[in-house]
Amino acid sequence: FGDTMNTASRMESNGVPDNIQVSQETANLLKAAGKESWLIPREDKIEAKGKGLLQTYFLTLDKKGCETESNCSAETLNLSGFDLSNAVVKKIERRNRIADWTVEVLGKILRDMVARRKSLKIMPDDISAIEALEAGIGDYANTTSPPGEMRMVIDEVQEIIFLPDYRKDHKSISRILHSSKSSRILHPSKSSHHGTTLHSSVMDELRDYVWTIASLYNDNPFHNFEHASHVAMSVTKLLSRIVAPDLDHEKEKNLHDHTYGITSDPLTHFAIVFAALIHDVDHTGVPNAQLVKEGAEVARMYNNRSVAEQNSVDLAMGLLLEPRFKNLRSQIYTNVSEYKRFRQLVVNSVMATDIVDKDLKKLQQDRWETAFGDTTGEDAQTSTNRKATIVIEHLIQASDVSHTMQHWSIYRKWNERFFF
Repeated sequence: FGDTMNTASRMESNGVPDNIQVSQETANLLKAAGKESWLIPREDKIEAKGKGLLQTYFLTLDKKGCETESNCSAETLNLSGFDLSNAVVKKIERRNRIADWTVEVLGKILRDMVARRKSLKIMPDDISAIEALEAGIGDYANTTSPPGEMRMVIDEVQEIIFLPDYRKDHKSISRILHSSKSSRILHPSKSSHHGTTLHSSVMDELRDYVWTIASLYNDNPFHNFEHASHVAMSVTKLLSRIVAPDLDHEKEKNLHDHTYGITSDPLTHFAIVFAALIHDVDHTGVPNAQLVKEGAEVARMYNNRSVAEQNSVDLAMGLLLEPRFKNLRSQIYTNVSEYKRFRQLVVNSVMATDIVDKDLKKLQQDRWETAFGDTTGEDAQTSTNRKATIVIEHLIQASDVSHTMQHWSIYRKWNERFFF
């Protein structure tokens, strides 16, 4: 489903009203069936990330000899080979059930984000500023890539991600975020949001997004949607142990400091779970080194560095920016600061799952030595946020291999998939 959904998504976003558009692969099948007269090549090509420019076609039925349009379609198209077997249907239904759990978790955190903004009276920025940021234009453009070159995700990785400072207003919102402790995160249906609700359109778009991401995962033995869900569940569990310790709620400032500020920002929680969800999307099932060795197009696109990880971020973020997810985006970030923090958290978290890249490893090692070495002369905020960045990246790294810390049968199952 991965390549199919990627292509279909790009075709849908570049569709023409009142026209049926088909891919090159579909056109080839129709030509082989002697139906070349049904096809009109599209003059302009569409661009799909990881695939380049695609030639597509518009479908126009040749109705000669057909009494009705429906009769023509039924008699000339043999769809029997495309029937879904019961096993495939069950597999898709299982995948969607797992996806729905992720939707509930992310939906709960979104409600926490709305409650926090309301409590702290956070005002939204002008939509044009956010749209410019999303498009990477003007004053909001990424300046780390040389002029004229494609923006590289890996160039966005930061040594320190700055989280919001503690404010006295956090006291009221903290009671909401930590009520019922970890059970609220692990069992979203039991959550209480003190009247905070999301519009049905937001939840519909969130479900659509998660289901689409699920369909973009390839059917690999290890790097599949089941693995991504496993990572999302693990990072959610670890977050619940961080954000809900057994501390007196009257000491929210201590709780904030104890977790390096992670506990006070639901946007951080959302970004981490989101990163777990998308971290292996469209993974080919082979290591980056093999893609580089084979000279794969996707490897050349990303300069042979962190190939799978950069592709996953680009694909997932590109999907999120499609018009159909406008309402969802409006709840994830409402101002420039929130957008930057969200993207930075997602980029750092996903890129942290590449434990082979030498430059990324050096950045992480140097960060660790600085954080727990001599920090004389460094301001407290910088020191705290450096440690928070370390914790966040370690959360997703540990979750990515969490099968090694579970029951022997789970350990064997996933290790066999990984190596064979």
